[in-house]
Amino acid sequence: MVGSSYQDLLDNIPGTFGLIISGSSIPIDEHLIETAGPSLRVISSTSMGYECVDTNALKKRGIVLGNTVHATTDKVAELTVGLLIATARNVLDANQQMKSGKLPTSLGTGLTNSVVGIIGCGNIGIAVAKMLSGFKLSELLYTSRKPKPEAECLRGQLVSIDDLVGRSDYIILATVLVPETTYIINKDRLALMKPNAVIINVGRGKLINQDDLVDALRTKRIRGAGLDVTTPEPLPLDHPLMSMDNVVILPHIAGRNTIGAAMEKAQLTIDNIFAVFNNQPMPCQVKLL
Repeated sequence: MVGSSYQDLLDNIPGTFGLIISGSSIPIDEHLIETAGPSLRVISSTSMGYECVDTNALKKRGIVLGNTVHATTDKVAELTVGLLIATARNVLDANQQMKSGKLPTSLGTGLTNSVVGIIGCGNIGIAVAKMLSGFKLSELLYTSRKPKPEAECLRGQLVSIDDLVGRSDYIILATVLVPETTYIINKDRLALMKPNAVIINVGRGKLINQDDLVDALRTKRIRGAGLDVTTPEPLPLDHPLMSMDNVVILPHIAGRNTIGAAMEKAQLTIDNIFAVFNNQPMPCQVKLL
């Protein structure tokens, strides 16, 4: 279990069959994997993300990687849509105004006739798209390495990232953090966005260059942001994003703030490990590309 230092893990991993990682920033790198030796056959994450793992090292040694996306997909998608609506309609600001005895005056925007773009159309992206299909969207755009039939059935259009950020009123980040997606939203892409654009991030904080985001929000280059993930977590109270009226920030709760969520994720993590031990298909395996 990753919960201590890198050196502790190095000292204890030789001869290990399976490794569970949970909310860790300790790198599971090639040196660590080599130190484990040939007995290491499976690594399973208690979350959707696995950015601390050197997936190339796993592929070279035939080590299987699992996560818990099946246990969290609907929960994350629900919160994504909720965060989108809360940000677009200024719900939290209206709530705060009412509780201070004032009538809300700020106006929001709706989803009807809007263009929504989803960056990363995996399990969560598809689940979000399905939930949004009940709204009267003008267009649904998505990015992916290849066309997704599930998205196409929802009238989704596969486009480039630059095309998506330039055309969308609402941009949802639901992709994993890998080198290719780090700071996928940056100064250049923010400059392509509509002035009324709203960004929702339920992936990982480093999908967005936060300094660039702060500048774009301060200068009204874009209208707002809803962030379930940030860098670091939690954000310091004096961080600029914390005092912006056009930003909704949550403490990385998309997949875990429901009753039973932690137990479901823990059970799936264990099931992943035991499936490999019993030479059976892993319930929630990550495809290493």
